Amino acid sequence: MEFRRITGLPPYVLSIIDGLKAEARRAGEDIIDLGFGNPDIPSPESAVEKLVEKVRDPRNHRYSASRGIPKLRRAVSDLYLRRFGVELDPDTEVVTTIGAKEGLSHLMWVLLGPGDTALVPTPSYPIHIWGPLFAGADVRQVRLGPEEDFFDNLMEAWENAWPKPRVIVLSFPHNPTTTCVDLAWMQRLVDFASEHDVVLVHDFAYSDTAFDGYQPPSILEVPGAKDVAVEFYTLTKSFSMAGWRVAFMVGNPEIVAALTKLKGYLDYGTFQPIQIAAIVAMNESPDYPKFVNEIYLGRRDALCEGLSRIGWTVPKPKATMFVWAPIPEPYRETGSLEFCKLLVSEGKVATSPGFGFGPGGEGYVRFALIENEQRIGQAVRTINRALTKL
Repeated sequence: MEFRRITGLPPYVLSIIDGLKAEARRAGEDIIDLGFGNPDIPSPESAVEKLVEKVRDPRNHRYSASRGIPKLRRAVSDLYLRRFGVELDPDTEVVTTIGAKEGLSHLMWVLLGPGDTALVPTPSYPIHIWGPLFAGADVRQVRLGPEEDFFDNLMEAWENAWPKPRVIVLSFPHNPTTTCVDLAWMQRLVDFASEHDVVLVHDFAYSDTAFDGYQPPSILEVPGAKDVAVEFYTLTKSFSMAGWRVAFMVGNPEIVAALTKLKGYLDYGTFQPIQIAAIVAMNESPDYPKFVNEIYLGRRDALCEGLSRIGWTVPKPKATMFVWAPIPEPYRETGSLEFCKLLVSEGKVATSPGFGFGPGGEGYVRFALIENEQRIGQAVRTINRALTKL
């Protein structure tokens, strides 16, 4: 049978390594999974207790509101004011999404179509690349990474593109490269977008996951950003609520209205007890992201310092729950997929191959900080035994 939109779609970034991991575990191997960025830290107890309470109320078993119940949209507006000093109208500048991944992919449907062009970083979280493609648009990938000037690369891509791009997709702090930017960088981009009539879509998944004094800026902190930009904020990493699927698109009211209209045809929103519990998480546990960050900080240091001791020098990221590691020189020619296969088979550690995040990711592997420090120490020891060329 012939299918639409998925023809030519490559295997998802983790599927190959997941298969090897599962095969090894069936054979009795202890595989330490640092591949899939699936947070293991518990969600706030306040949210869990509220969910249990509200799920028992049959009134909450009915359809909810696709755009999010009013108090939930008010809660994220209050959070933005506290955290970023940004005022949001909960009625016109906020819409709830079933996770940022769902929201971004459906947003592309209202912003892009056949004949349109989007600029997207490479490497990138896969839906940033495939979301515009699913909408029928052309995607021009722009190199981003430790040795790249992403702004200059964007300007060059803009000049060389025809038709001129309608959308620029961004995500800082960045997954997978952990690249960070400051507010001045955001200002330059907003100024450019205002001048050239382009929409900025900023996936702010790691808004609160930062270390060493770094504070990730919201693009909406830039004066005039609401004229050209929308931003996705999610509880997935900040509040360790990945499976709850609660996120928001905030910013430009026309774009918010467009996504709200489309979602009205597609879904009835997140289960209402989850929405109510999310309100409690933001209002009653506002410092929970700090607790989460302390755990990720310890894991980051355990991994980066451990790898350094065995001869694999890896920079410490300033943000995200990932470590973006250049493949050690003696193994670089093997490529990221074969190197990750080696880490599973010989090192008993699962990671993500850089090529799965786009062509700009080749030469790297991504570690997810989803195991405790003791298990990370064990991973470093088994990697040391496997990488005999170091």
